Amino acid sequence: MSEAPDPEVVELATKIFDLARKGQTEALVAYVDAGVPADLTNDRGDTLVMLAAYHGHAEAVRALLARGAAADTANDRGQTPLAGAVFKGEQAVIEALLEGGADPAAGTPSAVDTARMFGRKELLELFGVH
Repeated sequence: MSEAPDPEVVELATKIFDLARKGQTEALVAYVDAGVPADLTNDRGDTLVMLAAYHGHAEAVRALLARGAAADTANDRGQTPLAGAVFKGEQAVIEALLEGGADPAAGTPSAVDTARMFGRKELLELFGVH
């Protein structure tokens, strides 16, 4: 039988995930620099990168990647940050993730699949597929 998580830890984690969602890069990286894992995930498997990417915060994505976060970690539904950024049409985030090594073929659906679904030919070219 596992112990219930400490309510203070849960509250802090919730705050950190909110910083990623809101793109509050300076505060977010202060926590990461103080020891919070750059690849921290929530109860749905969303990383800080996923939340920042999905909500259009390229600066936060770059800062997390620079601190060792993975660009391609899929959530519990198999979605990657890059596919989420393609879905949301977040060009600056797409570029930040690609610069950080994101694989357009990773995840389900992948960023490539998502770009095809929405007829984003310029992204398919960017990803090197036709």
